[in-house]
Amino acid sequence: MAMVRELPVDERPRERLLALGPGFLSNAELLAIVLRNGSKERSALQLAQDILSLYKDDGVSALGRMTAGELMCLQGIGSAKAAEVMAAVELGKRLNAHISRQRAMVTCPEDAADYAMPRFRYEDREHFAVILLNVKNHILSMPVISVGSLTASVVHPREVFKAAIQQAAASIILVHNHPSGDPTPSKEDIEVTARMVQVGRVMDIPVLDHIILGNDNYISLKEKGVIK
Repeated sequence: MAMVRELPVDERPRERLLALGPGFLSNAELLAIVLRNGSKERSALQLAQDILSLYKDDGVSALGRMTAGELMCLQGIGSAKAAEVMAAVELGKRLNAHISRQRAMVTCPEDAADYAMPRFRYEDREHFAVILLNVKNHILSMPVISVGSLTASVVHPREVFKAAIQQAAASIILVHNHPSGDPTPSKEDIEVTARMVQVGRVMDIPVLDHIILGNDNYISLKEKGVIK
């Protein structure tokens, strides 16, 4: 493949973006612009394709899980280019989270999943968080309670309801991600949910739902009948 500078002007990623808009560019072309330039042996476009091919079955979503170490294992990717890629991905995550916060009212499980998905969809470890709601079901915040395997010993009601009390939440929604991409609830998921629901009744802070996030999909334990 020719170096980017050797391509006709109307085929270069940066020039195509300015002329046509970013929506007309491929993932590799957009990533090549982030990388800015290539190495002695490979063009920026080739390096971008190398990065995307690391987890080609996952598509562009794999960028959200890549570490600097993984990127730097590729020939032509040093610490500077790895940092550029990770910074661009983080900006994308924050933009998605900001857009979600602008729709900060929960009327159905999908609203809760849409709010939490940008924050947790690319995490490679389980993150357990709680969406805190006021009396009108507006979202107050979504603090992370624990990181790691979801078990009753790791996720304690004390931490969940401490956050709810501190922000005067009227109700809460539990949420956590499955890094495997499959949101099917485990035995531990159901046990933790039952425990939180029981404590919520005692505290008069009802647990409205438990949303389990996968890759672009989710399961609501309320809809599944786990929470009555």
